[in-house]
Amino acid sequence: MYHYDEDMTGSAAQFQLSGWIACAPFEEYLGMRIEEAGDGRAVLSMPFKLKLAQGVGLMHGGAITSLADTAVAMAIKSILPEGSDFVTVDLHLKFFAAVREGSVRAVARATPQDERKIVGVAEIFNGDTKVAEFNAFFIVKRRGPE
Repeated sequence: MYHYDEDMTGSAAQFQLSGWIACAPFEEYLGMRIEEAGDGRAVLSMPFKLKLAQGVGLMHGGAITSLADTAVAMAIKSILPEGSDFVTVDLHLKFFAAVREGSVRAVARATPQDERKIVGVAEIFNGDTKVAEFNAFFIVKRRGPE
C-alpha cells in the first residue's frame, strides 16, 4: 500500500489512512496491529523482528516507545470525533525487562482532563512479562471556525 522507501524531502506525503483508527505507514513498517480500540482503551501488538533489534539483539527501546505511544493515540481516537488533530507533547517510559523474542502488546487507556488535554497510560507486555509502563500528555488542537 505504501512505498516505504520513497524520498519525502521535497513534498508532503501522499497517502490516506484506511480509516480513522488505522495504522500509519511508520506503524505498519514496524509491524503494529490494532487488536482493539474503543471507549478510551486500545490494545496493539508488534512482533519482534530483526529490523527492530538494537546492537546486542534486544528489541530497541524506540520501537517499544513507538508501540506505546501509538496504542495511546488509538485509545484517544476512540473517544475523539473523527478528524480531530492531537499531538503527544510529553512522554515517559519506564523499562522493567528486555524483549528478546516473540511479540509485545501494549494495553492503553486515554483519560481526558478537559476539552484539550488528555492523559494516556499504557502497559507493555512480552507474553505475561510486563516490559514497561508508559505515561504521556496530549494536546488536542483547537478547531477553527467552520
